[in-house]
Amino acid sequence: MLNASSRDWSLFPLRAARQAWRGVVDSLLPPQCMLCTATVDEPGRLCPACWPEVGFIAEPCCPTCGTPYAVPVPSGLVCGACLKEPPPFDGARAVFTYAGGGRDLVLRFKRADRTDLAPGLAAMMLTAGAALVRDCDAIVPVPLHRWRLWRRRFNQSALLAQALGRLSGKPVWLDLLERPKPTRSLGRLGRVERRRVLAGAIRIAEAYRDGVAGKRLLLVDDVLTTGATVGACSRVLRRNGAAAVTVLTLARVVRVEQGAI
Repeated sequence: MLNASSRDWSLFPLRAARQAWRGVVDSLLPPQCMLCTATVDEPGRLCPACWPEVGFIAEPCCPTCGTPYAVPVPSGLVCGACLKEPPPFDGARAVFTYAGGGRDLVLRFKRADRTDLAPGLAAMMLTAGAALVRDCDAIVPVPLHRWRLWRRRFNQSALLAQALGRLSGKPVWLDLLERPKPTRSLGRLGRVERRRVLAGAIRIAEAYRDGVAGKRLLLVDDVLTTGATVGACSRVLRRNGAAAVTVLTLARVVRVEQGAI
């Protein structure tokens, strides 16, 4: 417990001012649900009506790729896909499935310029991936090519990584990975084609060449579809000596055959 002598009393006026300002803002513009216009107690929350619309992923799920199982299974059971072709990362988790309310949340954040949702979404990621965040040395966002960044005006993965870093206290290496090679949209491509398109598209920034070895790194992205993008990033980090690479995403695509055993 902190005693009076160990507290930083200089911060008290600043905290009081922030709390007062928050009260004024909330009285004028009450915080709303991230999915609808219902009033909630704090920003970055879902109302009771919208909560069931989001398909949150919980145990049991594959410890390697995070795919949820449709039936109860023994703890630690690896899914068939990971046994057949182990991914280049050590573990992955997502907050919810990319469907229904979860998909709406992602699109609102990513396509509708609702960057104000980042702190609330990152808080969900911290809950879902608590062990991954705890065990990492640094958080690394999946990069965008400069032209796509210019068109979109922000990197959604970087915003999530920054918010997650603020919540967890973990360092965020925003520019560790670069995407010097522009790639076509991966939305309609399969696993093999995605991997071919991404070949050579991601690299380590020169400033970090000697800083990756021995580090446990947490990759952050918005959606995990086939795993090709985070897989390409993981391979680059592994080749440069990373001790472990894990993945935390906001959502993941779950196909019928993936969610059942």
